[in-house]
Amino acid sequence: MKASLFILPLIATTLSAQNASHAEAAAADPDFKIQGEYLLEGKGGQKGMGIQVIARGDGRFDAVAYKRGLPGAGWEGKWNSVTQGKGARSEGSGPVKFESSDLKGEVDGNKFVLEGTSGKPLELTRVNRESPTLGMKPPKGAVILFGEGANLFEKDKVGSDGLLMQGAKTTETFESFTLHIEFLLPYMPKEQGQARGNSGLYLQGRYEIQMLDSFGLEGKDNECAGIYQTAQPAVNMCFPPLSWQTYDIEFTAAKFNKDEKKKKAVVTVRHNGVVVHKELELPGPTGGAVLKDNAEPGPILLQDHGNPVRYRNIWLVKK
Repeated sequence: MKASLFILPLIATTLSAQNASHAEAAAADPDFKIQGEYLLEGKGGQKGMGIQVIARGDGRFDAVAYKRGLPGAGWEGKWNSVTQGKGARSEGSGPVKFESSDLKGEVDGNKFVLEGTSGKPLELTRVNRESPTLGMKPPKGAVILFGEGANLFEKDKVGSDGLLMQGAKTTETFESFTLHIEFLLPYMPKEQGQARGNSGLYLQGRYEIQMLDSFGLEGKDNECAGIYQTAQPAVNMCFPPLSWQTYDIEFTAAKFNKDEKKKKAVVTVRHNGVVVHKELELPGPTGGAVLKDNAEPGPILLQDHGNPVRYRNIWLVKK
């Protein structure tokens, strides 16, 4: 696969591996069809404007328009350059209209037809991005934490769909490692902030990398791929809910001489293939940590915040 993100057509498998009742409810919601990413192809194959449409429930939507492409795929990363607007559906399952002064147009789930500044309409096409590391096979010598018949998490945390549920913790502990994990956030359009598809990945049970439905948001330390209470991601690479996403992590444990810390833990995080934290020093355990700041190895912990987040293909290479 290419090292960069790529655009795929609509994939029916997005819903197939979910908790059945949750997936069926999402599929029956006409708002789910509208939510997603739309892209205007520029001249010469260059990326033009990108728009993310976020469902807010009951036919209401937010939209964020980015110059020169979507986050991680052309957009320059300056949040003060985005254009935002609100839209609503006038009929039960009809198109959604946006009528703000800065963002005026109509979206039906396949196309977003935007009124251009010259009066000529701009047509953006729906895209469905997939992480370039999705489905990555563990290398030789890797410890398979979950997948390929292995499960080093508590056995009662596997759902009837064969996916790992939130609230799971490995039965083994680890020091420094490379980690790959795939996760899926639920569709909860009426929820806001920390109530919207919340979980978290704790490295060594100490350092939380947030998991949250932050699709279309600015990207804060308490949003997806943020190091909780420590550092926000360089760019918000969160895909729409019910899309499989990836974290690829290089983690070096803190070094101690007896009780004295000599070196801080360091982490590099790729979210859906894009580096969002590079060789970041972690000052100490984040909120909700289950282990203190010491030389003990620790588990991989998936936080239970009461939301149905699911996981698969988790493996680790010890350093």
